[in-house]
Amino acid sequence: MAQNRYRPIRTTATRTAGARMGQEQIVRAMGVAILRGDYPEGALLPAEADLMAQFGISRTVLREVLKTLAAKGLVVSKTRVGTKVRAQVDWNMFDSDLLGWRIDLGMDLRFLNSLYEIRLAVEPAASALAALRRSDESLARMRALIDEFRQPGHTRSTFAEVDLALHLEIAAASGNPFMRSVGAIIEAALMASFVDSAPVADQTRLSHSTEDHAAIVEAIAKGDATAAAAAMTAVIEDGRKNRALLLQQGSGAKPA
Repeated sequence: MAQNRYRPIRTTATRTAGARMGQEQIVRAMGVAILRGDYPEGALLPAEADLMAQFGISRTVLREVLKTLAAKGLVVSKTRVGTKVRAQVDWNMFDSDLLGWRIDLGMDLRFLNSLYEIRLAVEPAASALAALRRSDESLARMRALIDEFRQPGHTRSTFAEVDLALHLEIAAASGNPFMRSVGAIIEAALMASFVDSAPVADQTRLSHSTEDHAAIVEAIAKGDATAAAAAMTAVIEDGRKNRALLLQQGSGAKPA
């Protein structure tokens, strides 16, 4: 474990440039190094003196950086021991910075499966609640989004934008602020996933995906909570299957 203490954090900046890095940039550099696996779970970060020298910062600034990383669940500091990387299970994956760094590094199969699992835990329930609680205005917005799905000429990005907007609208229609908040927190990860899996090059899949989403909205319109949850589950599982196909073809996310 000791060898990890003195290995420098990898950055694209030289030490001179590092001296000009702001506190947020240093937080990002160290956070990315941890997510990338430069410092595995349980490893010690370099000693304070080494980090201060590498980034050209004071002990006060460094300790603020470490406090920020600790608040994100990445590290824990102990007197006479040092700063240790926490187990991944303790990382706050709902933190917007942490999610952004993870997406920038690339979404591997482990990360994507975790994303699908949280979606399956939340979105079918949100759809069921939306069937019971949606307003006429919210239903009108959902149907307008289905109309947008059916417009020709989508790119991956435009299709993904409509896809994400519908999922967030359903979360909002649930009337449960926690469900809407979860949707907002993982928005960036969902968008990256949707862009990769948007079926714009395959008209059959495109039509199939559109009508599967329409089935969710129609179940919500009828107030059928069971059907709404089942339709949402089918959409998410179809996305998981298409992601696996992309991996087999050597596209999209990298295997873990």
